[in-house]
Amino acid sequence: MKKRLQVILFLCATVFSLHPLRAQVDSAQKSSLRIGIFAPLYLDSVFSNNTFRYKQSMPRFIVPAVDFIRGTQLALDSLQAGSDYIQAAIYDSKSYTQPLSSLIQQGKLDSLNLIIGSVKDADFQQLAAFAQQKNIPFISATYPNDAGITRNPNLVIVNSTLRSHCEAIYSYLLQKHGTEKIYLCRQPGSQEDMVASFFKKINEQEGKALLPIETIQFSNNLNAAFLKTKLDSNQNSVLIGGSLDETFATNLAKACFELKKSYPITLIGMPTWDGFTALSRKGEMTDMPIYYTTPYFNSKTDDFSKWINETYKKKYKTLPGDMVFKGFEAVYLFARILGKFHDGFLDNINDKSFRVITDYSFRPVLINKESSAPDYFENKHLYIIRLLNGTASKAW
Repeated sequence: MKKRLQVILFLCATVFSLHPLRAQVDSAQKSSLRIGIFAPLYLDSVFSNNTFRYKQSMPRFIVPAVDFIRGTQLALDSLQAGSDYIQAAIYDSKSYTQPLSSLIQQGKLDSLNLIIGSVKDADFQQLAAFAQQKNIPFISATYPNDAGITRNPNLVIVNSTLRSHCEAIYSYLLQKHGTEKIYLCRQPGSQEDMVASFFKKINEQEGKALLPIETIQFSNNLNAAFLKTKLDSNQNSVLIGGSLDETFATNLAKACFELKKSYPITLIGMPTWDGFTALSRKGEMTDMPIYYTTPYFNSKTDDFSKWINETYKKKYKTLPGDMVFKGFEAVYLFARILGKFHDGFLDNINDKSFRVITDYSFRPVLINKESSAPDYFENKHLYIIRLLNGTASKAW
């Protein structure tokens, strides 16, 4: 397995392996601290008889995981201060020969002090259950979901859930648009039902609606002509795009763009709108801002980002993607907190001493308000981003 990993990373111009990687941290602890880093590298799939199957380029389905691991390696390389060190082992969560279930059953993960994963679905579930059983903090770095997990105070969700995004949008509306007309724009669908239910629950916490949010239901009529019948040209209308679907988001934005000269509109979308090409392409929807929420904001002007850009470009002859920064931040931040507090890691997870790129605020989530312990911890710090003429900037 180690040999395979070394081969693929040589081909991908990446350097890391499954043997422990040492990184010094300024810790008062005398014994080494052990971190397990998990990502879906699919090494057994991209190799056949120890031969890399993809001759031209790295397959797209492993790019996010490889980028994440490259970022974690940069973080481990940069942790050079202090007299103690962290041992980090990197695991392929999609390995056929050493699957997660086998690693857990054989006790190979029992000595870990911290788990960091860019995983989802079954891998997420397995690691969360293991972390709960062994009382090991599990940092879920990129998966924006709790997967229905409860009663697991060792789980830390960095990439905020959809419920938290709706809470952030609602808070923004209260503070910035509380006296304006607010519409929840949606289409039929289970995800859209979920978004609508979140806003309804948030808005009616005291038994009655605090903000007058009106729903506009679209089916095959999402166009400027229909939207125009719902709006008032004499006052600003705030439209919440209550769908994660790219086609819906694009059509709603285009309808707003057609009306923007006569109808003042503020359009706020879901977190997935961050990656929709039609919304971020320069030259389209000129001078019409679109807002959305995200737990990650990186202007790439800070010292860490500049160092990552320079180091990555020298090493790999290309600029780093977002997953590189997320991998770096996850390891650098939480390794430093672990090194400083060790047994008190979760009690001090909001320590700001080692802030890297993004601001986080981890709060206990209690699905059942009568519970004595949190179901998990979640990052509740969300940015409101303004996308204008292809450029994203922090609005709130």
